[in-house]
Amino acid sequence: MHGPAMSGWLLMALCAVTGSYCLLRARTGSEEERRTARAEALMGFGMAAMAVPAAAVAPPTWGWGVYAVLFGVAALRALWFSRRSGHHLHHLVGSSAMVYMAVVMARAGGGAHGGHAAHTMGGHGMAAAGGIPLLTGLLLAYYAVYVLRSGARLVPVAVAATGGGPSPSGWGALPELAPACRLTMGIAMFAMLLTL
Repeated sequence: MHGPAMSGWLLMALCAVTGSYCLLRARTGSEEERRTARAEALMGFGMAAMAVPAAAVAPPTWGWGVYAVLFGVAALRALWFSRRSGHHLHHLVGSSAMVYMAVVMARAGGGAHGGHAAHTMGGHGMAAAGGIPLLTGLLLAYYAVYVLRSGARLVPVAVAATGGGPSPSGWGALPELAPACRLTMGIAMFAMLLTL
């Protein structure tokens, strides 16, 4: 059946496109905006790599350890910068969730389906990997609330007259795309956690 592999490819493409846009955003704005965009690009590309269907590429067993270390460092970095901006607390939760998923997949690496196969969307799922139900539930609740709040913020309450000012220079300078990318990554994270 092509369903599980197709879901994995679609999730991978969505996260890769989101990560690419975040890299474009990292070229413009203030230092804080560029720092945020780089953290979001790392998250997008990391999620894209985790979503690749196992039938296409099966990572080595030690690959999950690399993910855990990489996102562990990203979590510590987010914790450090959360002193300046509350948005980095969201990055801390996201990086910690990535560490959690990598650890779960590393534990499942010796299973019958292999580490990478266990995380594909709709396939043999992360349920085979055996995450901690309470922690998975808390992360799912966090991302459900995050997605709903982010989605509600994208819905215009009132149309403000802009006066037709100058157009932004390049894709990275479109401010309305940044919240849409964050919403996309929140949905993708929710979907990945749902398979645990």
